Amino acid sequence: MSVETRKLIEKYDIPAPRYTSYPTVPYWDSSGVTSEKWIEELRHAFSKDDVRWSLYLHIPFCESLCTFCGCNTSITKNHTREDPYIEAIHREWDLYLKAIPEIGERILEEIHLGGGTPTFLSPDNLKKLLGPILAKIKGPEGVVMERSIEVDPRRTNEAHLKALREVGFTRVSMGVQDFDPEVQRLVNRIQPIEITENLTRAARGLGFHSVNYDLIYGLPKQSPESMLRTMKETLRLRPDRIALYSYAHVPWIKPVQRLFTEADLPTGADKRVLYEIAREALLGEGYAEIGMDHFALPTDSLYTASQGGKLHRNFMGYTSHRTEILLGLGVSAISETPGCFHQNEKALPAFEKMMEAGKITTHRGHLLNSPDRENREQILRLMTTLEVELKTSQLPDATEFLAEMIGDGLVDFRKDGARTFLRVTEAGRPFLRNACLFFDQRLREKAPQTRIFSKSI
Repeated sequence: MSVETRKLIEKYDIPAPRYTSYPTVPYWDSSGVTSEKWIEELRHAFSKDDVRWSLYLHIPFCESLCTFCGCNTSITKNHTREDPYIEAIHREWDLYLKAIPEIGERILEEIHLGGGTPTFLSPDNLKKLLGPILAKIKGPEGVVMERSIEVDPRRTNEAHLKALREVGFTRVSMGVQDFDPEVQRLVNRIQPIEITENLTRAARGLGFHSVNYDLIYGLPKQSPESMLRTMKETLRLRPDRIALYSYAHVPWIKPVQRLFTEADLPTGADKRVLYEIAREALLGEGYAEIGMDHFALPTDSLYTASQGGKLHRNFMGYTSHRTEILLGLGVSAISETPGCFHQNEKALPAFEKMMEAGKITTHRGHLLNSPDRENREQILRLMTTLEVELKTSQLPDATEFLAEMIGDGLVDFRKDGARTFLRVTEAGRPFLRNACLFFDQRLREKAPQTRIFSKSI
């Protein structure tokens, strides 16, 4: 890495949101979002005959805690927890169907199970969970609805995969993070490569047409040499897509991250070197870089969506379908409509108790005003296509706010007749989150007084 690049990283490696939503969660104003208001917003969104939607199911259980994790999880080896939680999900689903009958009439583009560890559930319980839900939905005509799941290869066997295929699942995302034994030890995730390899082969043999690996750069004791080894093994197994996430070190939010010392963590330019090593290896083997931190082979739907201008980003990350509605079921699950964000109760006992009482749970939410919607659309466009059209009134502010990034060759303006587009250059890719800050009016108007976001690089 050149001296100039190191200086740029030192300059721009500041706390910034990942922009899976706008406004970002810390800036939500929950004062107007009750369960009743959320149902009203959701009913309005589903009232359109041509609306398309996505469904997310959150399974919080994990048998052990990975020390890098920032997800809402429940650590337990007690598998008697499965049935009560499945019943709670079904109650929540029934509440929505009763309140909004149109749900079953609108086209569901995709369903995704995340966690936690969804394959904490037994194969039979996965089918038990999904059966009543899939029986009440309408899929797109002429194409296969995308049905995907996140799995922990240590807790997933061929029986799980067979059960998922029986209910139409075609994509599986495997948590890998790193293949180096010492890195795995420090993050409390011992996962010999044979486990990942065997599960990958089993998934392909059963007909899963897309296998994703989640990798993380910036973990404790990662080095250029260990990253090269991890990429060598990754490329040997050749997953269809890869999510190469930056480790978000936020111990003030997730105290478990204090189980290793910050001296073990690569930071700044040393951290970015790890990404560049992985990026160079992937591009050299035919993968395309998509959006931020994602790569895919030309045969994968994420690549096709990117090339066709249909790439989308929401709380599930990058997806190959844009939908107006994301409905989340389960503890802490987040939902969205064009006009509202909503998050379920985050505490599992409270969530299950509310479901037993037959009540939709609301932890927090946000009603979007007109500026919110405009800014959300522009951030979404920049995050998915690396350029966005500016309103004429925005140009002077953009020129001033982004002056240093423009001077450093990280963003520029593209003219198309009377239209002006803000564009992230190839050199500016590592600084995409920084460019999005221009459109984050809520953060610009009120900077956080405490540490909220991880660093941008």
